[in-house]
Amino acid sequence: MTDHRDESRDKDRPVYMIGVAADLAGVHPQTLRIYERKRLVQPQRTQGNTRLYSEADIERLRLIQELTQSEGINLAGVTRILELEDERANLIIELRYMREEMMRYKREADKAELVAIRRETMVPLRDDMAIRYQPKAKKQNKAQ
Repeated sequence: MTDHRDESRDKDRPVYMIGVAADLAGVHPQTLRIYERKRLVQPQRTQGNTRLYSEADIERLRLIQELTQSEGINLAGVTRILELEDERANLIIELRYMREEMMRYKREADKAELVAIRRETMVPLRDDMAIRYQPKAKKQNKAQ
């Protein structure tokens, strides 16, 4: 079974130099430099200052190309779309976390409720003994 976190790390691992990244994204290397200056993509750098692009960067570059070429959106519009996409991705992560927390609290509340129910149905005889108390059924009114 593949761990999604491992896949995510692999997608973020910088492996492609600018020429390969440009070929994979279908753009000229100079275009990548422009995109970097406009902060549309932020490749990592080696100690020698060589740009390295990840698979996630390539996907982002392809999206930028689709938005600018197929949709006719200018770079300012693309910047805003990418900001909103990043925000949406962060909100999805936050929502998953909140759901997990809510389920944890629900399990704790269910446990606490079960403990309370057990305590209500136990009648202590001595410190070391207890019996179950069964409340008597209410008598039905004969007039009904």
